[in-house]
Amino acid sequence: MPDDVPVTTAPEEPRRGEETSDPAARPSESPWTALWVSALALPPLALLAAASWFGRWVRPGADDWCFLPAVRDDGITGLVGTFYFDDNGRVANALLVGAYAKFQVAGHQWYPLVSAVLVLAVLWAVAVLALRRARLRTPRGLPLLLAALTAVLFLFVTPNTYKTFYWPAASVSHTLPPVLACAASIPLLLARTRRGRVIAIVVAALMAAFLATLSEETAIVVVVVLLAALLVSGRVVPAVDRGFVRLWCAGGIAGTAAGALVLITSPGSMTRRERFGAGTASLLAPDSLAASLRAFAEITVTVVTTWQYVGAVAVGVLLGLLCRRADGTTPRPPAHWPLLTAAGVLALLVSGYLCTVIAYPVFRDRVSDPSANRLWNDYLLLYVIVLVGVGALLGLGLRGLTRRTAPAKAVCAALCVLVCFGPALSLTDLDTAMRARAEKWDAQDRRLREGARAGKRVLPYERLVISNMLEPFSEGGRRYWPGGCVADLYGLDRVTDGAGHR
Repeated sequence: MPDDVPVTTAPEEPRRGEETSDPAARPSESPWTALWVSALALPPLALLAAASWFGRWVRPGADDWCFLPAVRDDGITGLVGTFYFDDNGRVANALLVGAYAKFQVAGHQWYPLVSAVLVLAVLWAVAVLALRRARLRTPRGLPLLLAALTAVLFLFVTPNTYKTFYWPAASVSHTLPPVLACAASIPLLLARTRRGRVIAIVVAALMAAFLATLSEETAIVVVVVLLAALLVSGRVVPAVDRGFVRLWCAGGIAGTAAGALVLITSPGSMTRRERFGAGTASLLAPDSLAASLRAFAEITVTVVTTWQYVGAVAVGVLLGLLCRRADGTTPRPPAHWPLLTAAGVLALLVSGYLCTVIAYPVFRDRVSDPSANRLWNDYLLLYVIVLVGVGALLGLGLRGLTRRTAPAKAVCAALCVLVCFGPALSLTDLDTAMRARAEKWDAQDRRLREGARAGKRVLPYERLVISNMLEPFSEGGRRYWPGGCVADLYGLDRVTDGAGHR
């Protein structure tokens, strides 16, 4: 059989009254419905645009001080070698860090825009293709609303937006990885032929291997989700697609295992485990497991009581209320919706706890500190997606109970707008703080460069802290890191505490 021949032996015959065009084509909704649904996407899109614009005030800090001179002097390959042999073994992480650090300060300023576009594009594509695969039609603008609001809730409804969105090092390690995992599902959703299915499996394996050397936590989430999908596939996946879906999941798990092997056996990873006492015995020690459980419980309480996440349920309800089948009929909740819901919630809880387990030996009690919430991002996107799915089930169920859905639509629409106000205020305050720091950072940058050109070998450095980021001479001036990296960047022997310098 040629590679490009569809796997199905014969095309499906359209049912009476069903259109033969693309099942994702727009339903015959009123122009008013398409208008107000599209308008709802404007507030989250405006937030993404404003946040990207504020990125011009981002300046390096913490680990960035060390990445900049390393990439400048040794290039991206040099940074990959440093990560693999000395730091942590995360070679894919080094590639992405090097990609923005190659442009020095400008790379930090452009990173928020690039990452925002990438997150929105991936989520939008997944929403469109998932609806098409499910043979559901929605009003124009609803997939964009789903993607934009999901992105806003994931990126900005956090205790520390700076570390989630603006700090490139943290975003590369904990924010982008789950988005890239979602991107790996695009070939799965597009696969219609044998060749397409082979490509989807290969992409799943390669992306999983990449993610395993990018973020250990996201790799755990990927494996747990794929295992859950394997377990429920016998009940929820049609027989004609079941073998392919299982092979796709197996490919992702195998790819993760291969990447994890590269990571775990690397000299850098072994050095990191020794430095923090994070070996297998330490991870599985009863005290560590119990402390991780307490920390995850604290994280769960913080996340569940963050009311803005109700926006994910609201947009899901709108999806359930507004979607139609390709033949124009009203869809019903899937027959196995309790199994799907239980699998999603269980995958979220198990993966979140396991992420906490592997992070606890390094961060200890700080793992549940809201200021360190970047460590939660590896599974927070899954949390938002699960909430959207639950909302969609609620919307479908509501349609079966009553024909008067206008009040529910109005409430959900209001919530989609309301949840954007909190992040908008936080971003405005953060913009002010970043601008103030950028002005001081630029002035100090000029002073240090001028001093280095004048032949000085030791110069004072004034701490410029934002959002609890580490700076030289923290802990009351006792901690020097990353002072050595600051000195390397400017060609100095050492920087001194310039708290009193003006």
